[in-house]
Amino acid sequence: MAYFPFYIDIENKNILVVGGGTVALRKIEKLLPFKPSITVVSPKISAEILRLNVNTINREFADGDLENVFCVISATDDEQVNAHIFDLCSAKNILVNTVDDKEKCGFIFPAIVQKNSVTAGITTSGKSPIYAKYFKEQFINLLESTNADMVEVMWKYREHIKQITADEEVRKKVFSSLMNMCLCGKNIDVDVVDKIIKENS
Repeated sequence: MAYFPFYIDIENKNILVVGGGTVALRKIEKLLPFKPSITVVSPKISAEILRLNVNTINREFADGDLENVFCVISATDDEQVNAHIFDLCSAKNILVNTVDDKEKCGFIFPAIVQKNSVTAGITTSGKSPIYAKYFKEQFINLLESTNADMVEVMWKYREHIKQITADEEVRKKVFSSLMNMCLCGKNIDVDVVDKIIKENS
């Protein structure tokens, strides 16, 4: 099975994590940079999780915990509980990730790279997480070798370029030239951008 790489805004979305151990902690740490509202339900919640900016409920999972949640991370060490949560989520059309059980996942966690305004998810469709991790490290090295402000520079002048140039092919050439200048570490200002536009028009 191949997984389509959706990119979804989860800021302020309600995410339920069932389980309070090390595995749950790893998933929470991946999610937190994207600013969702996370609630952890478990009779035992680790000190590391309690120190994070998440809501905690110190008890067993209850079916009503699924009310108004965007998605669920099922990270308990009880297969029956995980299966029950998966069945409930499937019936309610709620996306669920059952940790270490690919067959009970509506979505999976990729190896995530987030650096210099770039976010990438790398996955082998669950077949080899260590291979995905290898590519993640390669991609991080690539991003560290490029201009840290490149994406911000491209974004800063995007609207200016679109307003001046109506021709899509010209825009592509301008953005390509601008990117190459950023990759070379050259300073960019509006005069430089206008010169690039003129050269490619």
